[in-house]
Amino acid sequence: MDTAITTGHSQDATANGLNERKRPSKEEAEAAVRTLIEWAGDDPDREGLLGTPDRVARAYQEFFAGYNEDPVALLSTTFEETEDYDEMIVLRDIRLESHCEHHLVPIIGKAHIGYLPADRVVGISKLGRVIDVFAKRMQIQEKLTSQIAHTLYDVLKPHGVGIVIEAAHQCMTTRGVHKPGVKMVTSRMLGSFRDDITIRKQFLDIIKSPAGAVNSA
Repeated sequence: MDTAITTGHSQDATANGLNERKRPSKEEAEAAVRTLIEWAGDDPDREGLLGTPDRVARAYQEFFAGYNEDPVALLSTTFEETEDYDEMIVLRDIRLESHCEHHLVPIIGKAHIGYLPADRVVGISKLGRVIDVFAKRMQIQEKLTSQIAHTLYDVLKPHGVGIVIEAAHQCMTTRGVHKPGVKMVTSRMLGSFRDDITIRKQFLDIIKSPAGAVNSA
C-alpha cells in the first residue's frame, strides 16, 4: 500500500528565495558568459567560441537543475508492505556531482546513505534523486550532507538516518593550494544512528566493506 505524505516547497527552497526571485533570461545569461570570455582575455566572436555562451547557459541548466525540484515531493510515496522488514537499508557509492558555491568549480565524489525504517520504506532510486536535488545547487559539502540527512529523517520518519559523503573539491585541486588527491569526508547521523553506537558502527562497517563482503550484525 502506498502512503501519501503531504508535500510542499522545502524550507531550503524558501530560504534561498527560489520561488520569489525572477531569473534572468537565457539571452542575459549568454551575454554574461560573453563578458566572462572577454574578461578572461579571449574573443567571444572567434569561431571556436561562437557557440560557447549558448552551451554554457544550457550546461548551467543541467548543473543546477536542483533549484527546480522539491526534494520532499520526491519522497512523497512510500511503501508499507515490507513483511515487517526492520533491518538497516544502505545505499552506498552513489555518484555525486556538485559545484562549490565559492568558486563554481566541481565537487566530485560519492555518497553513502543508510536508514533504519520505522513503518515504511522508499524506492531506492528516490534516495539517489534526493542527493541530486541538493547536489545540483551551489553548495558546500557540510551543508549538502546535512540537507540530505534531515530531509530523509523529517519525511520518512525512520528510527535513524546516516549519511557519509567523500568528495574531491576542484577549488582545492586545480587552483589555490593545488593539492590533488585530497578528499573531504563529512557525515551526519540522526536518531538511532547518533544515539546507538552499535547501529552507527554497523552502518560504517557496511559502507567500508569490500563489495560482496557485507554481513548483517
